[in-house]
Formats: sequence, structure tokens, C-alpha cells
Amino acid sequence: MELENIVANTVYLKAREGGSDSNKGKSKKWRKILQFPHISQCIQLKAKIDVSYNYVIDQQPIGRILFRSFCEHKRPLYFRYIAFLDSVVRYEVEYDEHRTEIAKEIGKRFLGINLEDEANGGSQQPVPSVTEASDTAPEIGECKSVPDEEEQVQIVLDVAPECIDGNQMPKTECDKEELVLDVLNVDLILSVREKINSASKELFEPCVTAVKAFLAGEPFREFENSMYFHRFLQWKWLEAQPVTYKTFRMYRVLGKGGFGEVCACQVRATGKMYACKKLEKKRIKKRKGESMVLIEKQILQKINSRFVVNLAYAYETKDALCLVLTIMNGGDLKFHIYNMGGEPGFELLRARFYAAEVVCGLEHLHQQGIVYRDCKPENILLDDHGHVRISDLGLAVEIPEGEMVRGRVGTVGYMAPEVIDNDKYAFSPDWFSFGCLLYEMIEGQAPFRARKEKVKREEVDRRVKEDAEKYSHKFSDDAKSLCQQLLMKSVKARLGCRNGRYGAREVKLHPFFNIINWKRLEAGMVDPPFVPDPHAVYAKDVLDIEQFSTVKGVNIDASDENFYTKFNTGSVPISWQNEMIETECFRELNVFAPNENPTPDLLLNAPPTVEKSSCFPFRRKKKQPPRTQPIPIPEHLLLPSQS
Repeated sequence: MELENIVANTVYLKAREGGSDSNKGKSKKWRKILQFPHISQCIQLKAKIDVSYNYVIDQQPIGRILFRSFCEHKRPLYFRYIAFLDSVVRYEVEYDEHRTEIAKEIGKRFLGINLEDEANGGSQQPVPSVTEASDTAPEIGECKSVPDEEEQVQIVLDVAPECIDGNQMPKTECDKEELVLDVLNVDLILSVREKINSASKELFEPCVTAVKAFLAGEPFREFENSMYFHRFLQWKWLEAQPVTYKTFRMYRVLGKGGFGEVCACQVRATGKMYACKKLEKKRIKKRKGESMVLIEKQILQKINSRFVVNLAYAYETKDALCLVLTIMNGGDLKFHIYNMGGEPGFELLRARFYAAEVVCGLEHLHQQGIVYRDCKPENILLDDHGHVRISDLGLAVEIPEGEMVRGRVGTVGYMAPEVIDNDKYAFSPDWFSFGCLLYEMIEGQAPFRARKEKVKREEVDRRVKEDAEKYSHKFSDDAKSLCQQLLMKSVKARLGCRNGRYGAREVKLHPFFNIINWKRLEAGMVDPPFVPDPHAVYAKDVLDIEQFSTVKGVNIDASDENFYTKFNTGSVPISWQNEMIETECFRELNVFAPNENPTPDLLLNAPPTVEKSSCFPFRRKKKQPPRTQPIPIPEHLLLPSQS
């Protein structure tokens, strides 16, 4: 029996490491699986998706990369605006002590603000010329077409000397080409100039809004008529292909869910590893869990956060509904609190890091109107690098703006007093449960129940509602203060409960988190204090995971098909596109002809392929895949969208 576990772990670890060949876990036929269709076969998708800058560029990872390539290779004049947005992103995640210096660099490079020259005797208060600045720059949100190169240089020469640069011209031709003054009004530039030494993270936000409004106009319309947008449609066609059990390889069981097993799986086309949560159809029907399952799936589909387990695929087999989720190979926090040797619990540095990432996860859920209701160590999972994510959203529920819900759900010892009393609530239970989690990470036991203590549920509920938690020497003053404020019995007095969906802002401002750079943390740029062993399997032995009994007396019939159809939606766009990028499938497949010209699959008016005659008519002919064959395109699909 021990041999069975060793074999299961060995095969699983081999898959995690990418296999023994150069394909990194990809199928030998991966290029065929991801072969682009001819553009004529997918251009109809243009009428089915939201063809807007906000959707294609801001929300779609592959769309963003292709728009960037379009600007870089076909419209270099537009690329300066992309470079400006990139620089602002870098500025926002920089350490506080370096931010002022970078702000000045951005101001000088893109806005013509040269504080050094001003300090050396330049004008202290620039006075913009109405005709030279205000008339050439739009208000925020107003789109303006970019001038040609000759006009563009003229704008820079007109505006920079008098009003922006302290009576100084840009020193090089390169400087002129990078200025973005033509799409910003002078008030925005003056505002940045006045506040530049404050180095606030929001310093460039109005400028970013104006630049994006410009890019959403003529530049996006030009992109829409280019081969780069057509390539985006080809990727969207691949993304929409049916997902079945054949899409994956299955590996060892990792654990159990409420309706079935959770096992590791790997996408054949890309080699990407996931966790597959199987929900047995008969078990769902017997427990009348259709609504619960569908709500969990819809909530997961709505979420895109590095601090919450994300949904990548939803499909069905003959016997089960399957949710394919981010795989977390590092185990859960309960395992690490109690089973890693030594005294239970974490040092403050490690507890603070995990707590901060959980706050970010709760913040994302709450901003989407979702209350989690099951925050506990077992549900906080570590990835390969030591970052944590919230998992198991089976008890989560979406709350409409301004409304409240009622429901006595959660885990004993972590449920807030208002949940125990079955009162109405919004997001307050999550902050109480988060306080329990933080307490347990530091103390090494839950606040209202000792580990393995045999006590009735009613007694634990009484302690939650009436008893004050006890604090040992393990807590710093700030840690104790934060836990006390989170574990307040009264919702009105509890930290995080005064601003509805935005309660995380209060929690982030607590002194316990003063050393956290939230922008860097949210960007995944803070190194975790602990990295799991890549050669370890943080899961029970396969034979120690209790198997489900066979469900009897339940039959699946045609009346269940409507529910299964709602569930079986295939790939989740953002997760699928990120998978293509992370596994380098995008880089290897997204190629164009020399000099950035269209490949044959992107030629709109390509003639149908004619089979060549052979001198051996009896020889078996190699058929052209149907997806690669050109078909007639309706005229209306060749017209630009009405933005």
C-alpha cells in the first residue's frame, strides 16, 4: 500500500516539474491542438464580444500584448503613450523612498517638467499660453487624434518653452518624441508639477485617465482594422473551443470536497498544472445542491485575483461536474501552523505577511459584493513560491449593493456573533473570522477553542459571544490591538465594518501593517518569508483520504440537462489567456510573416485552397484541417465597430 502512494507522488511530482522532455509537459500534438483557424472562420466573433478598449485592452491579457505590438511596430507615434503608462505602473509599485526620484524622471521624460532647470534659475510659476496649450489639449476623457510627425514636433516646440519646462527646450530629439503633452490639458500638467515632491501613489492618475481616453479613440480604431486585432480574434476562437475530459491528464487525489474528490490535473496542450474539483452529479442531486454548486461556479468565474483561487475551466463528464482551479502545492495554513515541527504558530513577520495577503483577497471579494463566510486556516493555501490564496468559496454569497443577508453558515469557532444569532449582516463576518485566523497564526491555537479540545458546539458559540480572548507574550502591542479590534462582538465597533465593501481600507491602515508596501504586495513583488519544498507533496497519503460511498437510488435524467448546460461553460477567458502566456505557447505561436506582415491565415481575401492533382490518384491524400480553410466573409463584418 505504501508503494501505491510512492508511485502516485512520483508521477505527480514529475508532472509538476514539466516531465522529462523539452515540451515542459505539453502533448506532442500541442501545436495541432492550438492551431489557428483562418481569420474568415472567426471574424464573426467580432459581433459577439465587446469590441471596446476597456474590454479588449484593459481586461484581456492577450489583447493588451497585441495592442502593444501594434503600436510598437505599426504606429510608433502611439508607443510613447504605452511607455508612459508602463512608467506610471513602475512608479506606483516602487518603494516609498525612491518614488520622488521616479516621479521627476516621468515628469521630465513625458510631461516636459524639468525641476532641475527651475532650481538653477528657471521660472518658478509657469504661465501657460491659452492658444499654445489649452487649445491643443483635450479635457480628461476627451479623445483627440494624434497629429502627424511634422505637426507633433510643432506642438512640442510651441508648448514646452513657455509653459511646461521652466523656459527650457527638450534637449534631444528623443525627448521630443516621448512627450505626451498633446493629449493632456495644461491643468493636469501643472497639478503634477505642484505635487511631484509629495510622491503620492495617485499623482499621475488623472494623466493616465486622459492618456487611456486618447488611446481608446483613433489608436484603438486603427488597431481594430489591423492584423493584430484579427490575431486576437483567432486566440478568442481557440479559447472558446469545447473542454472535455480529454483536455486534461489526471493525477493523484489531493483531498476531498463536499461533493467529490479534488485531484491534480494537467492541460495537455500547455502543460499547465491545476486542481480539478469533481462534483458528482448523483451526490449533488441527492443533496439538492444544484443551486449551491452553480452559485460557487458563478462566483469563481467572476473573480480574478492573485489572492483568491481562480477558476480556469468548467466542464462535465458522464458522472461529474468539474471545476478546474489554481493548484496550490504548498499545503494549507493549518498544516503549517501545527505540523511543521516546533511550537505551533508563526513568528510575527510570517503571520503579518499571510494576513496582509488574505486582506487583499477579502478586499477583492468584498469589492465584487461577495461575502466569503469561511475564513479559517484550512482554507488558506500556499502556492509553490509561498504566497497564499483564499480557497473553497462553497459558502460564499453575493450581496447586492446596500442589502444584507441572513444565514447561520460557517465553521464553529470562526463564525461571528451575528452569524450565530442568525442576524442580518453584510461583510462583517469575514473580518471577525479573519481576526480568528490572525490570532491562531500567532498564538498557535484558535481564540475560542483549544486544539483537539472536546467541547460542544453550544459552548464554543457561547464563548464567541461572551468571552474575551486571552493574549500571551507572542503578541506584540500592534498585533494584540488588531486582533482585539477585529474580534469585537459588536459589528459597529469592529474594525473593517464601517465602510461596507471597502472595509479593507480601515484594516490596511492599522499600525500592525505599517511596514507593508501594499502596492508591491498586490503586484506580487514582496518575497514570502517561507518557500515550500518543491520536492514535497503537502497532502495526505492517497490511501488516507477517505473515499466517497456510492450514491444509490438517484437517477440522472433529461430534467437535469438545463443545470448542466449552465455549468458547462468551458474556458474562463482571463485565466486561459494567462495560461497561454505563462506556458510560452503565446510566444511560440503568435508569429507573423517577415517585417510584421500577415501570415496566410490572416489574409482576409485568401482564395479557397485547391487540392493539387497527383500522379498517384490511389494514394491517400493528407486533408487540410477544416479550421484552416478560408470561407466567404459577410461584408458587414469587415466594417469597423461603432465605438
